[in-house]
Amino acid sequence: MPRPSARRALLVRGLLSLGVLAASTFTLLTVQPRLGLDLRGGTQVVLETPPEATADATDRAMEVLRRRVDELGVTEPVLARSGSHRIVVELPGLQDPTEAIEVLGRTAQLQVRPVTGPGDVPTPDGDTVGLGEVVLTGEGIADARATPNAQGVGYVVGVDFRGDAPSAWQRVTAEAACSPPGDLGRRVAFVLDDEVVSAPQVDGTVACGTGMIGGSTQITGRFSQAEADELALVIRSGALPVPVEVVEQRTVGPTLGAEAIEASARAAVIGVALTGLFLVFAYRLAGLVAVLALVGYAAVAYAALLAIGATLTLPGLAGFVLAIGMAVDANVLVFERSREEYARRRRLPRSVDQGFRGALSAVADSNITTLLAAGLLFWLATGPVKGFGVTLSVGVLASLFSALVLTRALLHLVMPLLEKKPGWSGLHTLGRVRTWLTTRGIRLYRRPRRWLLAAGAVLLVAVAGLLVRGLELGVEFTGGRAMEFATASADVGRVRAELATAGFGDAVVVTSGDGLSVRTGPIDSAAAVRVGEAVDRATGGAEQLSNELIGPSLGDELRRNALIALAVAVAAQLAYLAYRFDWRLGLATVVALVTDVVVLVGAFAWLGKTADAVFLAALLTVIGYSVNDSVVVFDRVRELRRAGGPFPDVMSSAVLQTLPRTVNTGIGVLFVLAALLVLGDGSLADFATALLIGLVAGTASTVLTAAPVAIVLEERR
Repeated sequence: MPRPSARRALLVRGLLSLGVLAASTFTLLTVQPRLGLDLRGGTQVVLETPPEATADATDRAMEVLRRRVDELGVTEPVLARSGSHRIVVELPGLQDPTEAIEVLGRTAQLQVRPVTGPGDVPTPDGDTVGLGEVVLTGEGIADARATPNAQGVGYVVGVDFRGDAPSAWQRVTAEAACSPPGDLGRRVAFVLDDEVVSAPQVDGTVACGTGMIGGSTQITGRFSQAEADELALVIRSGALPVPVEVVEQRTVGPTLGAEAIEASARAAVIGVALTGLFLVFAYRLAGLVAVLALVGYAAVAYAALLAIGATLTLPGLAGFVLAIGMAVDANVLVFERSREEYARRRRLPRSVDQGFRGALSAVADSNITTLLAAGLLFWLATGPVKGFGVTLSVGVLASLFSALVLTRALLHLVMPLLEKKPGWSGLHTLGRVRTWLTTRGIRLYRRPRRWLLAAGAVLLVAVAGLLVRGLELGVEFTGGRAMEFATASADVGRVRAELATAGFGDAVVVTSGDGLSVRTGPIDSAAAVRVGEAVDRATGGAEQLSNELIGPSLGDELRRNALIALAVAVAAQLAYLAYRFDWRLGLATVVALVTDVVVLVGAFAWLGKTADAVFLAALLTVIGYSVNDSVVVFDRVRELRRAGGPFPDVMSSAVLQTLPRTVNTGIGVLFVLAALLVLGDGSLADFATALLIGLVAGTASTVLTAAPVAIVLEERR
């Protein structure tokens, strides 16, 4: 019988599990997910104010932009600040961003100025005038609207003022009324971006020195309805306090988003099913319990994302699917520890409890290293990659709950049965592979420098890829525009020739899945339309799936942030591991993860794949995974050193004893990534490719690099 304290702990874990699962179920049934534009389709525009603009000016510019977006008729638009000088505008469902960018990107400083007489400023009436000082700005305009002209044909524009604007309007019209009818001096100009958009004449009934009294006025003329609507839109929403520049624009078709969701969902189902079958095969009834906990993990993690209002993006969705595979690791660590304890104690309940206690440090350390990488993504990245950091962080925390609370509660529920039938548990034996490895007297590191030579050879091959092929950077890091097209006929040579004829001779055209990818330098929306038309002519019909623009300044910033993220990741991992273990083990781990980074980057160079923002997410995830594997081995080293013995033999024993955990966890992640690679396309497939390379490199680097480096450093001490 469990002790009273153990029964209380079991009761607490059971109630906590029920409470969390109940709350998760309620959230799943009542909260709708927020999908990013890359999943539901639409356009995202990032605008930037000048460096000298204040935060208050940027806030006021965002409010003006909000009014402009409302005029576009887009359902559920989203506007948000990003940093001190950027405004992110999301326009769901809008597939042609030309109109949006034209309206949003106007550096519209609306001004009202008196006409002083003839000059060199053209007006819509066809003449040129001179302009006086600014008497009021767009901030004084509350509203403007087009209405039919009650006294004749066409439309008029009514303007409502606010604040001190009525008195300023009265003064300027009082002066203008002193000029005779028909004279240029009797006109008042509405100027937008140094261009006169309207220069109406003050009505002849207004007396000199009196002016137009009241909080509103009318602009009359032979306006069509479209002209009056456009003028009203410019007047009521044109007063940006500072100019803005389009630095990024992404457009994704709804078909592409739907395919990404479907591919990720299928990958999740297939990956989890295969992982579940493997766990049952390896750990029998304990594996089945882990599968149930894994399902609970998926529900808790997804519900947590819904609860915090996280926006699910393509990288974020891939991160969620990946975290399902990584959640296996904590369960495997516990089960392997429980096997060790049962081999000594032969009492399953006590062995399971000790297994959870013994695995706690390794589970905590390995998950903290992953959280460090995820936190860096959230801190340094922007857009979809930031969302990946959020989903990965939530996934790691949910996996801790799943393994340490939910799995433990479920195991204790079936413990009466397992105690009678220990063979059903799958925890009654160390396993054939581990028994064979640990009883053969294998000494891996009698000559550790040979392992380092093998690692050096792999590293040289990776570096050769960078020198020979070079790394193809995506537009996120170089700046430019990238467009994806779906087409039945993809003759790359013909497309290049047609683009050259259209004036885009420097465009890069490559095949991508069932279509093409076209990359150019930074071009505006009108030029992007001409690119699409050229591709359509060359292929006999092409559907644009995505359209992405990154300004040169933003590309430089993303490149800088990527390097900072890698440097900070290395420093953070080294500091944490030096604190938790020993500086030599920490340094050995950092050497291994740097090797993994170089190998992954070199592999992408040899494969000719583009390194984009999703690749950066994969790269930082590989860093977390690489350290995760080394942490598990070094946690065992820390334990085995207490018994003494030569350090190379201690390291060899630690590697061999943790090898089953490494293989079992790797297989779980491998199933999910393989499903993503087979079922996904484009960014999903590249993401899975990067992580598969990182999975192999991260696992091998612990044996080839981290362990031998630690031994060499220990010998030098």
